[in-house]
Amino acid sequence: GTIAENIAYARPEAARQDIVDAAIAAHAHQFICKLPDGYDTLVGTGGRQLSGGERQRLSIARAILANPKILVLDEATASVDTETERAIQTSLNELVKGRTTLSIAHRLSTLKGADRIIVLENGRLTEAGTHQELIARRGAYFNLMELQTKALAMRGID
Repeated sequence: GTIAENIAYARPEAARQDIVDAAIAAHAHQFICKLPDGYDTLVGTGGRQLSGGERQRLSIARAILANPKILVLDEATASVDTETERAIQTSLNELVKGRTTLSIAHRLSTLKGADRIIVLENGRLTEAGTHQELIARRGAYFNLMELQTKALAMRGID
């Protein structure tokens, strides 16, 4: 199918402008416009192959357009670079407002604004709380956050 059809998967009747608005919110519009046929570019089998980050942004656009009551984000920014992650995180912050969201993430920076963070280790719940509460406890979440912050600093990323 096309890029537009991919974004409108859950709402095939969606107006073109709604599809474009969802892509803009997901920070996908810019790369879509650079494609040979824009929103009408064929993707997937027999069509253009997209990078992991491009596929991730299309998935987010699809979720934005679908506007579900419950949202599950599984590694929503895993396939994108840090700069793109920051842009997408802004969109995700708007997307999650007013709905129940379950976010599964290894990049802890994507969870800072969550109402409640649950830390699992070896399939067991070991900590729960807000970002600030978990940092103050100086447990597993704190240790992981510290490791990630140091790793990013070594790569010159804030």
